[in-house]
Amino acid sequence: MEKPLWRRLSSELAIDSPFLRMRKDTVELPNGAILGEYFVRESRGFTMVFAVTVEREVVLIEEYRYAIDAVLLEYPAGTIDAGEDPLACAKRELREETGYTAPRWEPLFAVPSEPARSNAIMHGYLALDARKTDATELDVSEAIALALRPLDAIPGLLRGPGISSLAATALTYAALERLRELGS
Repeated sequence: MEKPLWRRLSSELAIDSPFLRMRKDTVELPNGAILGEYFVRESRGFTMVFAVTVEREVVLIEEYRYAIDAVLLEYPAGTIDAGEDPLACAKRELREETGYTAPRWEPLFAVPSEPARSNAIMHGYLALDARKTDATELDVSEAIALALRPLDAIPGLLRGPGISSLAATALTYAALERLRELGS
């Protein structure tokens, strides 16, 4: 398919806070229709890490998510800072949220996380031979508990109570496939 031309007629920031940056555009579609309030969440993107310890445990976290008022089982993740490389962000988030570091890293993917309404790119990483080396350094808004799980239990977490976010599910499948390729 040839990319259709959506022409931005105007743009203004509707929200600009440390937690959310939302742009309101007026857009003309190829058929001449005008969309007067097309909202786009702007983002530098984020990283998510599937870390496997030397004991073959996966480093997960339980994190409270205010928007759905629930504690979710997730992987260490976070927003890429201005000027920060995605891999540097992944390493930082793993260390800050769990205290773990890893000597071996592999990129798994970089994909749009919500392309209809955001420009955010999710960068998934596999971290191997992870070890607890530091204390956690949680952000003021983070309520996180470390949750190690055996590597062989991870597929079962996709089928029942366990991993539930779309991003974490995508990372799980990509990481397990890469581990199979590596013979791990």
